Amino acid sequence: MALQRRHLLALSALSPLATLPVQAQDKYPSKPVTFIVPQAAGGANDAIARIVAQKMAEQTGQSFVVENRPGAGGNIGTAYAAKAKPDGYTLMLTADSSYVINPALYRSTGFDPLKDFEPVTTVANAGYVLVANNSFAPNNVAELVALAKAQPRKISIGSAGNGTLNHLFGEMLGKATGIDLVHIPYKGAAAAVTDLVGGQVQVSVQSLPSSISFIRSGKIKVLGVVNEKRVAALPDAPTIGETVKGLGYTPWYGVFAPAGTPKAVLTQLVTEINRALDAPDVKEKLAGVGCEPNKSTPEAFAAMVRAELPRWAKVVKDSGATID
Repeated sequence: MALQRRHLLALSALSPLATLPVQAQDKYPSKPVTFIVPQAAGGANDAIARIVAQKMAEQTGQSFVVENRPGAGGNIGTAYAAKAKPDGYTLMLTADSSYVINPALYRSTGFDPLKDFEPVTTVANAGYVLVANNSFAPNNVAELVALAKAQPRKISIGSAGNGTLNHLFGEMLGKATGIDLVHIPYKGAAAAVTDLVGGQVQVSVQSLPSSISFIRSGKIKVLGVVNEKRVAALPDAPTIGETVKGLGYTPWYGVFAPAGTPKAVLTQLVTEINRALDAPDVKEKLAGVGCEPNKSTPEAFAAMVRAELPRWAKVVKDSGATID
């Protein structure tokens, strides 16, 4: 009996120690977290990811590292993130164009947007604008439409490349207004805006992160805002939808986790991301690159993705844009 009692006491003494590894494992994050950004360094998505990652590191005491894996319009990095271990330590922060447009644009993307990921939350909206060379006569969307109708296929519109959001919104504008602009695709937004400043193209759709410095320095002018509402960075600039009723789109950036990531981890991620987005310095930094915080829930984010996939598939089909 005494032997049995000593055995029970020994087990009792060990039991708190036995729970320590489980408790440590349950604490998230307990080691560095990587944000895969499937676009190149220096772009809007990269800037947003670094702003959010820095604040989350401050909040949690763990490193949040941004790893750029660009290529194939975002497909390479997205496919890589899809195959990561679903434990919350490899996440992806990407632009809407790579996630909801690419499946309709490419024959094979290397990922399934509905099966390979858990949508966590949106983090920011980007301002997008229709901008023009300063020597171009029209100063607003109505004047552009009037001139384009009087001179069909005489006005060129530069984009960041075939099938990009810049390109497709230009196609949407043409369809909604009955105008026919000459599309000039470039290898990236930077090249397109450089030629816009130089007058090689007359107009272009650009994100504010890639064009705000040119706008503020007076090197190009804004004809209209692509977003559904006016943007804080350019409060006096009207939306295109104020002239062309019903036309507008608000580009978003969001965080995704590999499918199978535990719900408790997803919940903690949403909490920490929302905390970061509420921070005044994060709001200020996002505003500096022409973006605004945009919080969501996993359920609402997933519903938005499901709705946008067929919407953009139709836009891509109508535009005739294809890659590979």
